[in-house]
Amino acid sequence: MNRRDFIAGCAGAAVLPWLARAQSPMRVVGIWWSPVQARELLPRYRQRLAELGWVEGRNIRYELRIWDGDIANMRRQADELMATRPDLIVAVSNPAIAVLKPVAREVPVVFAMVADPVGSGFIDNLAHPGGNITGFTNFEPSMGAKWLEVLREAAPDTRRVMVLMHPETTAHKEFWGAIEQKAPPMGVEAIAAGVHQADEVERAFGAFTATGQRGGVIALPHAVTEVTRDLIIRLALAHRMPSIFAFEAHAHAGALVTYGIDRGDAIMRTADYVNRILRGAKPADLPVQAAERFELLVNLKTAAALGLTIPPTLLARADRVIE
Repeated sequence: MNRRDFIAGCAGAAVLPWLARAQSPMRVVGIWWSPVQARELLPRYRQRLAELGWVEGRNIRYELRIWDGDIANMRRQADELMATRPDLIVAVSNPAIAVLKPVAREVPVVFAMVADPVGSGFIDNLAHPGGNITGFTNFEPSMGAKWLEVLREAAPDTRRVMVLMHPETTAHKEFWGAIEQKAPPMGVEAIAAGVHQADEVERAFGAFTATGQRGGVIALPHAVTEVTRDLIIRLALAHRMPSIFAFEAHAHAGALVTYGIDRGDAIMRTADYVNRILRGAKPADLPVQAAERFELLVNLKTAAALGLTIPPTLLARADRVIE
C-alpha cells in the first residue's frame, strides 16, 4: 500500500463513526403531561434520557402536548401526536391512556400515575401487559379508604365528606366503593360528586354546602381535579372545608393534607422503559410496576385558616409540614 492510499484509508476510517452518528435515525417521543408536570419535571426528564444516550437534536426529538382535562381537546391532541409518527408516547393519567389506546395502534405507550390499568382495560395483567402499553401504576382501590382516614385524622370533627370524582373512570368507582364502605363505621356521611369541568365543581360545592353543614372534601386524582386544583382549594377554604388531595403539589397550593405517591419519582421512572423500548424491548414484555414512594404532607397555614389544630400523631408521621 502506498502512502497516499494509507492516508486515504485512515481518513475514511475516521469519518465512518461520524457518518454513523450523523445517519442514525432520529427517534420521535411524544410527551403528554399536565401543565404542572411539564413545568416541574420535563427538564429533568430530558436530562435523564440524555444520560441514557438519547440527546435531543442528535438522536431524539420530543413532541410535547399539554392536556387540560377536556376530553374533546385530549382526543384532538392524541390525533396530533399520532400525526407526528412517534416511536413512543409517554402519557400520564387514566384519561390520557383511555384516549390513546384506540388510536395508538402499534405505537408503544409508557404510562405513569395510572390507577387500576387492568380493570380499566388498558393491559391484560400487571406481569405480562400484552399489546403496546406498559408503565407505572399508582394507587390500589383501598387508597380511597385511606384518604378518608387521613382527612378524618387531620379534622376529627368531620362528619360529612364530599368526594369529587370522574364518574366514568373505573378507578374512581373503586376508590368510591372503598370510601363508601369505610365511611359508616367512622360515623361519616360520604357524598359522591361527579365532575367533568370547572362549572360542575362549583355546582358540587354549592349543593354540598346548601344545608349549612360543614364537611370535608376528597379530590380523587384525575385530570379534571388536576386542572381545577386551585378552584377546589379556593372553594374549600371559602366554605371552611378541610381538603385532601393525592399529590405533594396540592399541599403547596393550599390543600390541608395530601397523601399519595411521589409523582416526580413515578414519572422519572418511565425514562428507563423509554430507553429499553427505543433499544428494542417490547412493551408487552415489560411488567407494570407499582409505586415505591408515598408521601404525607400537612399544610399548617391552611389548618390555621380553617381554625384546626392538627393532632401531634399526624404531624409526627408527616414527611413534610408546610408552615
